[in-house]
Amino acid sequence: MTNILRVESSIKGEASVSRKLTDRIIARLTAADPDATVTLRDLSTGVPHIDGAWMGAVFTPAGTRTPEQADRAAYSDALLAEVRAADTLVIALPVYNFGVPAPLKGWIDHLARKGETFQYTEAGPEGLLKGKRAIVALSSDGTKIGSEIDFASGYIRHMLGFFGITDVDFIAADQMVFGPEETLQKAEAQIDALAA
Repeated sequence: MTNILRVESSIKGEASVSRKLTDRIIARLTAADPDATVTLRDLSTGVPHIDGAWMGAVFTPAGTRTPEQADRAAYSDALLAEVRAADTLVIALPVYNFGVPAPLKGWIDHLARKGETFQYTEAGPEGLLKGKRAIVALSSDGTKIGSEIDFASGYIRHMLGFFGITDVDFIAADQMVFGPEETLQKAEAQIDALAA
């Protein structure tokens, strides 16, 4: 049985193109594996920012945290547990102002914990979340994926790789302003061609 973690970050609700793409990706994956479980993490309502109190909490061993630290670390620990339990991550990536939405960046910040998702070795950093697959559904009005003004897809690929997730597929409904119907059809065809 496959565990799928679906991560949404668009603030557009039902009008979101990235959400339409993740709907289709989830439908494809669950059709291929009807026993798959899907956990939804919707970041669109906001993600608490990390700060000094958060750092003190998450880097204190769970058994020795104060009640305040335990409360502060609980959200971050829940996000980490969801990613650890997942075999496949389906991540919505709407491009806002050439980059990732703030809630998605916040999610990554909560996950970037030394000793949990990565470690430093003599050979350099090593990701600790190996053996997982990620499918990223990118949507944008004017930014072309992989272009010099795309600061979103490269960042997501880098951070996933930093965590040890190197099996990453991108589905792109990019530059929607130049032909929304054709662009969406192209992205849907990419989804239909995905290995499930």
